[in-house]
Amino acid sequence: MHPLTPLLKGGLVLIIAAGLVISNMRDRVIAWLVGIFAPEEAVGDMPDGDPVDWVFANGLAFVALLAVLAVLIVVIVVFWVIWRFHQFRITGSHVEVRKGIVFRSQRRAPLDRVQGVNLTRPFIARLIGLAKVEVVGAGTDANVELEYLATAKAESVRADILRLASGARSARLATVAGAAPAAAAAPGTMRQQIASSVNSGVTDLIAGVDLADVAPESVVKIPTGRLVGSHVINGIVWLAFFGLMFLVAMAAVVISSVADGEVLRGTVVLGIGLGIGIPMIIAAVGIAWAQISRSLRYSIAPTENGIRLTFGLLTTVTETLPPGRIFAVEVVQPLLWRPFGWWSVRINRMSGKSASAQQSSTAQQFNIVLPVGKRADVERVLGLVLPDAPASTIPLIWEHGVLGPVAGDPYRTTARRARWTHPFSWKRQGYAVSDFALMLRRGVLWRKLAVFPLARMQGIAINQGPIARAQRVGGAQVHSVTGPVSGRLSGLERDDTMRLVDEVARAAVAAASRDTSHRWAESAG
Repeated sequence: MHPLTPLLKGGLVLIIAAGLVISNMRDRVIAWLVGIFAPEEAVGDMPDGDPVDWVFANGLAFVALLAVLAVLIVVIVVFWVIWRFHQFRITGSHVEVRKGIVFRSQRRAPLDRVQGVNLTRPFIARLIGLAKVEVVGAGTDANVELEYLATAKAESVRADILRLASGARSARLATVAGAAPAAAAAPGTMRQQIASSVNSGVTDLIAGVDLADVAPESVVKIPTGRLVGSHVINGIVWLAFFGLMFLVAMAAVVISSVADGEVLRGTVVLGIGLGIGIPMIIAAVGIAWAQISRSLRYSIAPTENGIRLTFGLLTTVTETLPPGRIFAVEVVQPLLWRPFGWWSVRINRMSGKSASAQQSSTAQQFNIVLPVGKRADVERVLGLVLPDAPASTIPLIWEHGVLGPVAGDPYRTTARRARWTHPFSWKRQGYAVSDFALMLRRGVLWRKLAVFPLARMQGIAINQGPIARAQRVGGAQVHSVTGPVSGRLSGLERDDTMRLVDEVARAAVAAASRDTSHRWAESAG
């Protein structure tokens, strides 16, 4: 790893905390150090003034410098030992990380189970040219992190992992050949390297990162105004809803207190309400800004090893999703976005994180491949995340699915006798099966279309409760990996549910036999 890894992984916080402790307790610290190195001095007679002046006045500056030097040596030795025992290697079958001195740990990520490779550049790391590589595994808490590497080395490691995972036999040779020119072009002196890293980091803050190796016309970006506007619209709706409830409750209490002649009680309640409401508004604004800043500088582009997503204003995350690692795709349009023609695209994918970690807003960001976009953006993104979709499936996805129903609707929808269970969406709710995917269409206020590629579908179940049995209708549940895309339908004709299982079973076997996306470069290697 990079020698500055221990500093960025908590050493900087430790140094800052130690500095705060010393600055607030320096009289005691100095007295303790003087008592160790010069016990004959009258430490107890230290005046109430600045203890640093007292040290210089008593000729103890050399002792203080020795103490500071000793502390620095201890810190440097500890950081060096931590860095020295933090190692990784990439073989033809896995990525392995070893670390620890007293308590050793070792983690491995099989390359044939790699679900993606992320490059994370925290703001401070970006300024000095460092990045963290995260290899996303297929199991719970299965990710392997390489933190931190020089940015050029991190990009080379990412390319190496993806080439090996793709099945290309010459991956390591190609990586070495591709990394050599970058190493040769690196500046010679330490000062030049630091200056180059800082300049590159500042440039990335303005121009973005990880777009140099893709065709500019293939990059999908989001205008900042549209991105901020979409979040503001969503935030205003919830803020107005809860704000109205809060105002009604406060008004009722104050009016009741005034009517009873207890003005003081009403004033106290109003003050307490404002003390609670104002911090809530500030917190809501902070949460909205955090969501906006994570989505700024968004771009999605195709590469030879899959699609590359980049997002983040200060902390930039670049995620590469290899082919065959997307298990479901959903196009969503909230009601308030409809006048603007905006849509978002979400996916189900293996994140390699535990169930609790997947609930965080940062983890959920990885399931959004298009935060907000117009129809042209959605079509381009769908073409990237579903590259194997045949031309015959496109109308089922867009005209009949996203925008439908239209004339000649091929979707099997809600049974007439079960429309009372979906009074507004009965005409849209339904499914269609092609040789490539199962498509589920739902919602009127919030339009949704979910696409489940058959080659990666985990299973399907049908269910029928007592009321549904009396109506001769049933429901279905598509099983996929954990994610925001749901595969639940209800109110279908009983015969349609049985037909759905048979069609999916036959088509999924054929699709899985044709699918080679998990080793996308094997034939070329």
